[in-house]
Amino acid sequence: MQTPNPYQFPPPQTHPQAPVKKRRSRAAVAGVGALAAVALAAAVTGAVVLFRGDGDSPPAAPADPSKPLVAGWKTVVNPQHGTAFDVPPDWEVLAPTVFSGHVDDADPDKVLIGHTAPALFKSRWCSIDGDGDGQVTDVRLANTGTKGAVGAKDAAEVAEKTAPTWVYAAYTQPDKSVVKWDGPKEFTTRTGVKGSYVKARSEGAARPNRCAGDGRAVVFGFKNSRGDLVAWNFYGRTGVPGAVGDALIMRIMSTVRLAGEPKDPAPGP
Repeated sequence: MQTPNPYQFPPPQTHPQAPVKKRRSRAAVAGVGALAAVALAAAVTGAVVLFRGDGDSPPAAPADPSKPLVAGWKTVVNPQHGTAFDVPPDWEVLAPTVFSGHVDDADPDKVLIGHTAPALFKSRWCSIDGDGDGQVTDVRLANTGTKGAVGAKDAAEVAEKTAPTWVYAAYTQPDKSVVKWDGPKEFTTRTGVKGSYVKARSEGAARPNRCAGDGRAVVFGFKNSRGDLVAWNFYGRTGVPGAVGDALIMRIMSTVRLAGEPKDPAPGP
């Protein structure tokens, strides 16, 4: 059941974003501070940006949060936010300094949403030359990571603001009407991290090319050891062979845990 959205959608940015310079089909990116650009590709609906840096009362947590809770899985650690989670072995784990997000189709200098320390599922799931200029873009099937939530009042607000924005930014631009979402639900992870999550999805996204279509997002809002609100994010395509199912998404989310003191002096993407 969809709940009315009491917030502006997509919500305004609540954290500093790296500026992005983009041509019609491709983009050049500039680093900010310690960030240096490594890649930027035009997504099916909204450009995907990737930046890489030069360097690489808490609940009970494992003695070593860098070790997976699920045997055989990979651990994704985000030192910036002091968080970790696990993904299956066939997922690609990128460096903690990588920023991955989506820009506004109507204003390529504006990043709608993004997160750091991402893990990708089938990063070359679909490849396309979006505007016929010979530059091929690899579209991933799913993506997960962690972001800051500056200005949010609680975990439920974090989840309800963030989940629909991932769906809009990644799959439905410029159409907001096809984005649906459920109300926040409380959740406790395997290590005792408490928070709230929201599931969002698109229903009837435009399909201007063979890679485009509907998608979904699940966002879990919680506090890190410093008391900062942060968000674990999943988003991926739906209605296609191999799409990540609900059970796996929830299993990954259940491994979210704290991983020491956050290294960033203030919450960021």
